[in-house]
This record gives sequence, structure tokens and C-alpha cells, in this order.
Amino acid sequence: MKKLLFTLILLCPLAVFAQTTKPVRSFFDKKTIGEMRLTLPAKNWNDALDSMRLYGEGMMLGSISIDGMKYDGVGVRFRGNNSYQTGMKRNPFQIKLNYTNKEQNHQGNTSAKLSSALRDPSLVREVLFHEIASKYMPAPQASYTKLYVNDEYVGVFINLESVEGQFLRTHYGSDDRPLFKAGVDYKPEGVPAACKQNIFGSLEYEEDVDCYRQNFEMKSDRGWLDLQGLTRILNREPAKIESVLDVDRTLWMLALNNVMVNLSSYSGARSVNYYLYQDNHGRFQPVHWDLNLSFGSMKNTGKGSDLDLRNLQRLDPLLHADNNLKPLIKQLLSDPLYRKIYLSHVRQINDDYFANGEYEKRARDLQGIIVVPYTDDKNKQYSKEDFENSLKATTGNKSKIPGIAELMGKRANFLQKHPELTALPSAVSDITVQGRGKYENQRVNTFRIQVKADRFPKRLFIYYRFADDQLYKSMVMSEEPSSGLKPGSKMFSASIDAADENAVLDYYILAENAGTVSFTPRAYMNSPYKVKLSDLNK
Repeated sequence: MKKLLFTLILLCPLAVFAQTTKPVRSFFDKKTIGEMRLTLPAKNWNDALDSMRLYGEGMMLGSISIDGMKYDGVGVRFRGNNSYQTGMKRNPFQIKLNYTNKEQNHQGNTSAKLSSALRDPSLVREVLFHEIASKYMPAPQASYTKLYVNDEYVGVFINLESVEGQFLRTHYGSDDRPLFKAGVDYKPEGVPAACKQNIFGSLEYEEDVDCYRQNFEMKSDRGWLDLQGLTRILNREPAKIESVLDVDRTLWMLALNNVMVNLSSYSGARSVNYYLYQDNHGRFQPVHWDLNLSFGSMKNTGKGSDLDLRNLQRLDPLLHADNNLKPLIKQLLSDPLYRKIYLSHVRQINDDYFANGEYEKRARDLQGIIVVPYTDDKNKQYSKEDFENSLKATTGNKSKIPGIAELMGKRANFLQKHPELTALPSAVSDITVQGRGKYENQRVNTFRIQVKADRFPKRLFIYYRFADDQLYKSMVMSEEPSSGLKPGSKMFSASIDAADENAVLDYYILAENAGTVSFTPRAYMNSPYKVKLSDLNK
């Protein structure tokens, strides 16, 4: 009895602890709203942050509590370019958690970047865009948080994952290589007079490497010559572009911008709001940024005046394809295969999220999460009525911000019927990987893959690798005898030698016909086919 009583006494504190301890909230959880509480030394903190934003690059020292976790010695400043407004408390924030303590982080994140969602009465543009983009290429995470400064509720903000450290390591395996952000907050001094003016992050080539400093912010400790090398090859030797740029992810970036009418980007009047990171293979990787003006909130393409709603709905999927001032678009889309791949990406994004109305359901779900803290926000720029109507109707008499569904409903229909997007792709089927026969003693040491494709395939490419950190290699598949198949169908095969008996092959297939291309599997970017050599020898 005494032994039992002693055991119960020991277990009681553990039971109480288990009942009272709350689970740690994930920093970018989208199902709940986070809470950040900043403590700053200045009573008129927004005036002080305005001064720092306008006249320098310093940060105000303070402390922060993130979902109940306290951090001292953090740096705080207003950030943003078009999204920053003098005299406003509800501005975008940059909070550097490791400002004084280099080891300090929250769940691996050394900084927090908060978006005020300027010119987005729906408050969902950035979160929705990032969610959709992440299905096709690396994209920062985005969620919601309530922000308090010196115990004053400032409003509900969008919490964005920074394009640095943890993000770079997760997606590219390193964080110590050249990193650039297109667009600068401050014009640097000493830029040579001969530099091209007002080209922003268009990636035009400049003879003087110092010219790039007025159009890009270098976020690493080196890389200007690498960036210049990218622009030289893009503009002068485009046939070599795959050696310095991840072309497929760049085509995804451009397709996402176009479908979701994101003109505060490379695709708009100013080629800004994207990052370039040079991966371990020497190729630059594009990353979207500052998406509060997507879905038609920014309306200028750089040609003529702002577009009205009808022209935003009917934005040309081949916008800038012949524009010498947009070499990233013109040079890539001048290649017939890249052009087909880009248009295939446009069609897939539209089919996956817009033609079926999935985007609107998700937008309403996101608004449902934040409706209460938005209502309580005394610094909000739009009324609750504007917030509620912002998916279906245009907001504002001057800025005329389109309702997201008002824009994308007709845009989805326009894209489905666009003559550049109506060609039927070849469908790949009957994929087989040859294994060892039942009574064969000879082990298989080659991956032999055979497929069928319909609708008059012109070429089939297989892309393959043996490890996640390797680049995909490509091979044109061989056409096989196709007797007995339906007209327009063909058989193709490829043989890939295995490096060793434990080889695991990742692969996907691109089928090209006269009009377009298709990828198999459809989600090849994140989920390629995978086959083990050991399984083929069972």
C-alpha cells in the first residue's frame, strides 16, 4: 500500500504537467492565428521607425513574444517598397530575432517578416498565392498573426517565411551562396554614369558590374560577378542558359505571375519582387516575394496605362514574349520547347485551381480564420464590408482593386479558350520498368523503361537522377515498333545504367507533340516516379 501511494505521489505532478502544458504552435500554422507582442523603447514607436526607414538602415532594439515564447535583443524596422506608407502604424515589419544574439531563433527562423497586405482588402492575396505556388516550386510559407506593440493591438498581419537561412537550406541544401533580391529600397551612391537607367531587375546585361547595385540588393557576402554572368548568358548565349539558371522553375514563376495577374513582379512594369539564389550546382533559383498586389491589384504591364478589369481578365499569357526589355521572358519563350513547357504550366495552374473554383473556396476559408481579429483591427485600411465583398466586387473608386473571384472567374474561362492553350497534349500510359525474369539468373543492372503515348507524339524525354541532391539529366527516348496500336499512338523506351546494386531512380517524362507538351506524373516537381533496382531483381 505504501509503495502504491508513493508511486501515485510521483506520477501526480506529471499528470498535472501533461494537462496544463499546451502544444507548441507551428510558426506558420495556417489553421490558427499566431500572436506576436513587441516591446519597443519609444513611446511614439511608429514615428521612430518611420525615421529609420526614411533616413537609414538601422534597427530599433526591442523584445518580442511569439506565441508565448520570449526573445530579447531583437531588431525592428519598417520594411517594404510600394507597401510602406509614412505615418501609418500598420506598416510591414522586419523583426530580426538574432540581431544581438546570433544563435537566437524561433523554430529555426532567425527573423520574422510581417506584411500589412496593402491594397488587399481581402487579406488573402499573399497567403493564397504562396500556397498555390508551393505546389509547383519552392515558395515561402505564409500564415496569419495578431501583432501588439507595447500592448497596443496594431492589427492582423501576414507572417511570411524569410528567404534566408532555413528556407534556403530546406529547399536548396545550403544557405551560404549568392543571394539577390530584385529591387532596392535605397539608391546606392557611386553608380557609374554609363549604367542603364530604370531597368530594375529585368536582368539586362551591363558591362560594368557596379551597375547591378542600383537594381538588386545582395543578401550574401559575394556574388555580383555571378549575377553578371547570368545576365551575359541570358542575353548573349541563351543556348547555355541551363548551366546558370533553373529554367523549369523560372517558367513556373513566370506562369504563376501571369495566371494570377501578379504585375508587381518581373512580369509587370517594374521587374521587382523576386529573389535569385545560386544553388550548389551554380544555377540561379527564382523565388516569389511581396505578393500583396497580385490578383490584379497592380495593373500596369509597362506598356501604356493601367489595365481595366476586362483587360486584366484577358491578360495575354504570352505577355512580353517579344519585349527586348524583358529578356527572362523573351529569351526563354523564343525557344520552341521552353515556350510549350511554359504554356503547359499556365494550363496546369489554371486547371488545378481556377477553372474548378478551388481558389475561391480556399480564399473564403482563409477569410473565415481572420474575420474576428480583422473586425477588431482599428488600424485596418478597409471596412469590414469591403473585406466581406472583396472576393466578388471591386473595392475603391480610385484604386479599383478587383475582387479576386470577379477577376479570376472570367480569367479562368479566357485561358481555357485561348488558342495558345487549347492544343491537346499527348497522354503517357502503360509505363513499365523491366525487371528480372522469373527463372533468370542474370541480375538486372539497367533501368529499362517503356511507355506508350497517344495524340501523335513528336518526342519523349525522360528526366532522371539517382539522389535528391543531384541535377536531373535528360535523354530522348527511343521510338519502338508500334504495330497493333491505335492511329496516333507510339511506344518509346529508354535504358539507364545503374551505378550500383542499391541504385534508386527518380524519373519523370515529358511528351511533346506538334502543339504542346505534357508531364508524367503531373506532380513531377515534388513527386517523381521512384524505382529501386533491388525491387527489379526480386
